[in-house]
Order: sequence, then C-alpha cells, then structure tokens
Amino acid sequence: MSKTILFSIVSLFLFGSQLSADNWGHWRGESGNGISTEAKPPTEWSDTKNVKWKVVIPGRGSGSPVIWGDQVFVVTAVNAKGDSQPAARPSRPQGTRPPQGENRPDGARPPRSQGGGGGRPPGAGGRPGSGRPGGGRPGGGRPGGSAEFSELQIKLLCFDRNTGDLQWEQTVVTAKPHQGTHSTNGFASASPCTDGEHVYAHYGSRGLYCYTMDGKLVWKRDDFGKMETRNSFGEGSSPTIEGDKIILPWDHEGQSYVYALNKQTGKTIWKTERDEPTCWGTPLVVEHNGKKQVILNGQTCARSYDLETGKELWRCGGQTDRPAASPVAADGLVIVGSGFRGYYMGAFRLDGKGDIEDSKSVEWTLGQNTPDIASPLLSSGRVYFYKGKSGILSCVDAATGEAHYTAERIDGLSSIYASPIAAGGYVYLTGRSGTTVVIDDSSKLNIVSTNSVGETVDATPAPVGNQLFIRGEKHLFCIGG
Repeated sequence: MSKTILFSIVSLFLFGSQLSADNWGHWRGESGNGISTEAKPPTEWSDTKNVKWKVVIPGRGSGSPVIWGDQVFVVTAVNAKGDSQPAARPSRPQGTRPPQGENRPDGARPPRSQGGGGGRPPGAGGRPGSGRPGGGRPGGGRPGGSAEFSELQIKLLCFDRNTGDLQWEQTVVTAKPHQGTHSTNGFASASPCTDGEHVYAHYGSRGLYCYTMDGKLVWKRDDFGKMETRNSFGEGSSPTIEGDKIILPWDHEGQSYVYALNKQTGKTIWKTERDEPTCWGTPLVVEHNGKKQVILNGQTCARSYDLETGKELWRCGGQTDRPAASPVAADGLVIVGSGFRGYYMGAFRLDGKGDIEDSKSVEWTLGQNTPDIASPLLSSGRVYFYKGKSGILSCVDAATGEAHYTAERIDGLSSIYASPIAAGGYVYLTGRSGTTVVIDDSSKLNIVSTNSVGETVDATPAPVGNQLFIRGEKHLFCIGG
C-alpha cells in the first residue's frame, strides 16, 4: 500500500471521527436516545463562568439547538411589529454580569408566543418539545390569549460555533397563526435537524423548510393544512432524518398522519393515517432483522411503521393522555412512556405484529413515576426519566425494567420541560429555572454539580465536543472551551 493511499485512509478516518464528535444533528442526538458517545462538555458553569460566548436570540422559541461542524442552528418566532432586530453579536462574559433585569426568578417567564424543545405540548398541566420538547412537551397553565395571534416572522438562525457570530438568518415565513397556544408554548417549538448537507426546520401549520448549510432555500412544503391542537396547546413535534427520507409527524384533533418525504425534494414518499389525537412526540427509527421501523408515541397506542412503505407493523395500548415524550431504543427493545393523568412505560420487542398488548412482545411495563413532557434518556443500558413534569428522577435497567433507584427528588429541579442528556460519563438534568444538575451516568445516584444560566430553559441542551449548547429564554449559551 502506498504512503499516499495510507495517508488518505488515515485522514478519512480522522475526519470521520471529527465529524462524529462535532455533530449533534437532531435534538435527541446521534442515536435518538439523548446521548453523545464522543462529547465531553464541562460539568460546572454559571451565566458567566465557563461561558465561551452567549448571544441574544430575538423573539421566542424553545426548539433545541442542533450543531454540525462549526454551525449552530436555532429557530425562533418574532413579533412582526416589534422585537424584530437580527440577533445581536455575542458577548463573552467571563467575569461580567448580565444587564440588570435580564435574569428572572426560578421558573418565571413573561407572556410569550412559544415553547418547545424538540417538540412539546402544553396543556392540561403540560406542554409540547424541545426540546420537545422538543423536543414534545406540555406545560401548566392556560392557553395563550389574543396576543398569540399577532403576525409573526418565523425564523431560522445560523451561528458560528467558535465565536457565536451570526452567519445567516432567514425569515422562513411571515404569518398570523390561526390558533392560539399554551402560555408556556409558542410558534417555533419544533427543533430543526440536519444531515450536514441541508438543514430542515418544521413550524407545524406554517410548513417544513429545507435550506442549504449556507442559508439558501432548497424546497418548502406548506400544503399540509392547519393543525387544531388539543385545547389550543400549540404545535411542536420535530421531524427525523433517516437515509433519503425525512419523517414528519402530524398528530392533532383533526385527521392525523405520519409522512415520509424525500429529503432532497420534499415530495411525499408515503402518508399513513393515524387514529390519534394531538401528540407531541418525535419519531424514532430503529432496525430489526435488516428492516427499519418508525416508532411513534400516541394516546391510543404506541406504534411501529415500516420505514419503506408506511405500513403499520404493530401497536400497543396503555399510554396516558396527550403524550409528549419520544421513544428510546437499544438491544432489540424500544421503550415508550407517558405520564399525564396516569403513568405508563413499556418496553417492546421489535418482532411484534398487530396488537401486541398482553403478548410476549411486551418485555416489561411500569405503572409509576413515568415522564410527561421530557423524554426518557437511554444510556449504558439504563433508562433515566422524571416523574411527570417534576424533577423527581428514576433510573431503571433497560433490559428488565428493574429499578436502580426510584423517585429521587433532585434539589434545584422542579418544573421540567428539557429532556435529560448524557455525555462524557455524566447525565445532565435541566429544569425550567435554568438550573442543570449533573450526575454520574451510573446505577447509583451521585450528584456532581449544580449550575444555572440565570434564565428559563425549556429546550434540551446539546453536547458537542468539549462544549454544551444551552438555548435559554433570551440567549444561546456556549458552555466550555
């Protein structure tokens, strides 16, 4: 083998490793389970300590940031009649204090038009995310009022990962929402996603948009219709990229669907009806016996669909009202849970057919302390999850459902929308107060540190390399070097 060929192979290997370490292309990370296998972000910070940069984000949004290479993507919705200035240049606040009035007390936030963090539901005590949300997630409060119906500029922003400088900004669409939203939700709650070639941003009734990495529109789909969400809690489910497809959930109080679109053109590959009301979960794609399945949460049933055809493969009832949490999966099991007006979590084998409830395809179930808005985290064979929207944490064995610890109250955490993440041997637990508690990624609960960025956080943080990106109510923070 020549030195040139050997050098090319080594370079390709190193380049591929760097991409793996430096990307977080989906709000649930590389596997959809909420983990990074490469990142080693800090475990200690504040709104000034260990902050490489922070930049003001205009308007409202709680879709989680996604990162590819040196680019960080964020969505937001800005009132078209005001607060429409482009994002400010970043501050580098080592040893400085934020302007007076910038921070808010725990859990407090002014009235606004949006939430989310992966996709999430607000409502009846919850909300979509993030974050919901997401990734999906529900909040607690009353649906938004007339202020939510102002004309909005729906935006996609791209920041330089190294400096926080704004690389580009696109006003995707200017629109007046047809329906209000929950007081803790808004109109840019779904997280974007990227494959390094294009970035995709979904704004529910306002459409799905595909841009190049330098901000040029490739295609858009704004012909899906209008969602009518439960109690006007708002929209927020995030799409998922898989191969040549982008999977788009469309659950609401009208006819619900799941779509597979060609990610290069936006054209529909298949469209499958769902007998489900509003749900804010994000699809998870898993492989079994050489074939891929799309897993979706739902109030009626958790379900699996064939990735190539959209045909429903199996379903299992038992979920609770208006689910928001997204599935996780490993070692031939997919785990789906919900925790509003009841508790349910089930681990399902992927070989099931039809209705699998009460069959051998159900490996284990739980009926206590299961998550509402935040999705579970699956790391190192352990599933971490909150009780409802609270900061009460449980950890169980993914293969058996047996508890490592159950319903442990974590000081500093109360109301939760952001989903837990894992990186570098630690689990990061973030509450709406802006506090993140770091614990060991272990079968024993050990708190390592408690940190705060000093403002509300609903979006799920993104660990990349030696950094952690936190999208707060007002700022995007780059924590670390």
